[in-house]
Amino acid sequence: MKTLSLLLVALLLGACASSKSGDVYTRDQARREMTVRKGVVESVRPVRMEGTKSGVGAMAGAAVGGVAGSTVGGGKGQIVGAVLGAVAGGLAGSAVEEGVTRKEALEITVELDGGRMIVVVQEAVPGEFRAGDPVRVLSGQGETRVTR
Repeated sequence: MKTLSLLLVALLLGACASSKSGDVYTRDQARREMTVRKGVVESVRPVRMEGTKSGVGAMAGAAVGGVAGSTVGGGKGQIVGAVLGAVAGGLAGSAVEEGVTRKEALEITVELDGGRMIVVVQEAVPGEFRAGDPVRVLSGQGETRVTR
């Protein structure tokens, strides 16, 4: 039961994860002006983007662990079991949330027209960008993305 509950938590958290791809826009980013700069990819390096740590996984894990722990023993043993189960479940749920929402990404170094160098980290398919590729760099509202 505990494994099934953690799997359900992982699936729910995975469904809630937002994309940091250059091809995905949030609803709030629609109809916002962005500055476009052109450049050439200087280098690309695969990196890992850490997962979210919103607390949802910890809370869900604590609830599942507390219920599971309360079935251990009787009387005060149930209370201790529930507390220990909640703590263990919270830690496990937090780890599951971070692991499920972790993403592979690219660190893209771009030499802009004019010689200035910038680096942008974003989700992308390996091989999507290569050194020498002409790209557009879109910036606005504190965010920057690299596109073709």
